[in-house]
Amino acid sequence: MLKFLKGVVGGSGTGVKDLPYNIGEPYASAWGSWVHYRGTSKDDGAPVSIFSLSGSNANDGHLVAGRNGVKRLRTVRHPNILSFLHSTEVEALDGSSAKVTIYMVTEPVMPLSEKIKELGLEGSQRDEYYAWGLHRIAKAVSFLNNDCKLVHGNVCMASVVVTQTLDWKLHAFDVLSEFDGNNEAATGPMLQYEWLIGSQYKPMELSKSDWAAIRNSPPWAIDSWGLGCLIYELFSGMKLSRTEELRNTASIPKSLLQDYQRLLSSTPSRRLNSSKLLDNSEYFQNKLVETIHFMEILNLKDSVEKDTFFRKLPNLADQLPREIVVKKLLPLLASALEFGSATAPALTALLKMGSWLSTEEYGLKVLPTIVKLFASNDRAIRVGLLQHIDQYGEALSSQTVDEQVYPHVANGFSDTSAFLRELTLKSMLVLAPKLSQRTISGSLLKFLSKLQVDEEPAIRTNTTILLGNIASYLNEGTRKRVLINAFTVRALRDTFSPARGAGIMALCATSSYYDATEIATRILPNIVVLTIDLDSIIFFLLATTGDTTGVATGISSIPGNASLLGWAMSSLTMKGKPSEQNTLTSSSTSAPIASSISNTSSVTDDANLTPVRVSSRSDLTDLADHPPSPTSTDGWGELENGTHGEHDGDKDGWDDIEPLEEAKPSAALANIQAAQKRPVSLPKTQADPAPKSTSKPSTAKASRAVDEDDPWGAIAAPVPKSSSKSMNLKSSADDDLWASIAAPPPTTGPKPLSGRGRGTKAAAPKLGAQRINRTSSGT
Repeated sequence: MLKFLKGVVGGSGTGVKDLPYNIGEPYASAWGSWVHYRGTSKDDGAPVSIFSLSGSNANDGHLVAGRNGVKRLRTVRHPNILSFLHSTEVEALDGSSAKVTIYMVTEPVMPLSEKIKELGLEGSQRDEYYAWGLHRIAKAVSFLNNDCKLVHGNVCMASVVVTQTLDWKLHAFDVLSEFDGNNEAATGPMLQYEWLIGSQYKPMELSKSDWAAIRNSPPWAIDSWGLGCLIYELFSGMKLSRTEELRNTASIPKSLLQDYQRLLSSTPSRRLNSSKLLDNSEYFQNKLVETIHFMEILNLKDSVEKDTFFRKLPNLADQLPREIVVKKLLPLLASALEFGSATAPALTALLKMGSWLSTEEYGLKVLPTIVKLFASNDRAIRVGLLQHIDQYGEALSSQTVDEQVYPHVANGFSDTSAFLRELTLKSMLVLAPKLSQRTISGSLLKFLSKLQVDEEPAIRTNTTILLGNIASYLNEGTRKRVLINAFTVRALRDTFSPARGAGIMALCATSSYYDATEIATRILPNIVVLTIDLDSIIFFLLATTGDTTGVATGISSIPGNASLLGWAMSSLTMKGKPSEQNTLTSSSTSAPIASSISNTSSVTDDANLTPVRVSSRSDLTDLADHPPSPTSTDGWGELENGTHGEHDGDKDGWDDIEPLEEAKPSAALANIQAAQKRPVSLPKTQADPAPKSTSKPSTAKASRAVDEDDPWGAIAAPVPKSSSKSMNLKSSADDDLWASIAAPPPTTGPKPLSGRGRGTKAAAPKLGAQRINRTSSGT
């Protein structure tokens, strides 16, 4: 017997004293004398259902039966039986008499009749949903009859409720009793509260109170009849009012008709067992039932079955009732991904189902799962997340990206797979705007500095494009320090022509960030030399005019200042050196964001470009005494350029490059490359010896320490100072660190052009570097 508590029933929304739940509005229908209310928890506001049953005194027959129902529901647990949470009994004064009320709290549910009207399903989708619901109730009845030897006694539409995930669940256990057919000594009614059952739902033997016949019948006989009544009410759309109405089978599906008739057999022993109903009926063999059943036993499936299922699921979801997909399948799928039982292709299905949700629901049901998946060690999952980041990236909050997503994504920058590095790079177009300045300056730019010298040409190219696209999200100081260095010293001197073209586009797209002095002294000297670089010019023209036969731009740029910049290419489709053909064999099929540019006749194939390597020493005697350039330890100063003290006084890491191998040039570059390969020498008459530098090693160390906080400082070139001795090589090298790569200024005298490494006949400058005669070599 439950403990009696005296309390007062408050107004709507306040609930009952000592009941930790608030009582809301009632539903229009409920089983028996119970009243079904909406409710919420006082602790966290979680939704619940509250059932109340009132009587004039504690011995009221309805209350006695209600206590039986509460006790049974508390002790019987099954996935298809309503989940019990709490109960209490309150005695309150109602005028001069006392009123006793039982309150039972369960998971939030809704009467089946009202949910059907709300969903409004029709045709095959209605039949599939009904099949799935009947399948659930039949399993609950089978559990009670066959496993627990219990008789429910009143299975009908009123005894079925629907959860928030649209699962059908059985409740109304007031009549529930043990089946005592094996007890020969048993006498009297087996169902003590059978008087609560409506006469239209009683089989013949129960209407006659023939308990002997009932005890001689199988345990499922009464509830199988109830299942027949439920099927009739479900398909007819009307509440059963007389037993004779069960003979009207016009609304019953043909595939279910035979089983329906066997459930309602006049002979109790011949009635169909509910477990046999599940096994034999072809009515339950449909896409919805099979899909949900597969998801519920996912842990029992092997990897091949899972992979096949999840690849078909996105298309299958379109054919299923939309409400069931988002309320039932989506939570199952999210849970399977979180706990690792689902494979990577399931992510595609999750995002597709999530696209059918409202913004608020998407943030509650999909985003938490995605954020957790970023911590996964499964490479296929990581690839899938990065490939689809444009579908969910905008919904992520800045705090979530900065604190929970980026730390895991950043691991991809140093991954051994070029494909994953490239996807990580491209994901920054979506994530970078949500990062804090501290994360951008302290982490992202350091990774990008390394990617700009990556072994994969496409990654180097797209790194330049990314920097142009995120320039508006950098603060002014960072832009001043980073952009020109990255686009000129790195991009414009790359041996890969699309990378040089990307450098030109990036400079154009970010032109508003440079003042006239920077343009004249740091940008134009590097741009001018490219006027003889046919590959870079054609690449630039194709990209800016939108000719997709040469350049396929994939993601439209986000900043308004970078309207020209889209992904130039993908490493998956590159041609050329073996290192440029490296791809990742992934279980997830990927569609590259942009295609290769190498199929265009007007763009020279990158295989014809002369591969270069960077030497570690300089052999120019006139530069041997210059002070060392500061270097950085974060990736921008260690580009295999070998800064070695006195030999690198005027170098920025890019001026001492020699070919690693000779490749046959294309017809378009034959003349240019021939000129680039001519040896150059310094005219003796122009050599002006200079005293050795007196700088101490401590100066270089100090400079190195400063540059550790500035990954772009190691390659930065200061604005050249004006000098009256423009023809003096020594003075020029000291004042202008770009003298080693910049075209010499014209002279007005009768003498031939002079400058570092040039005689009376000037050789065509090689893009990005010059080959220099050396007295000693190093690597």
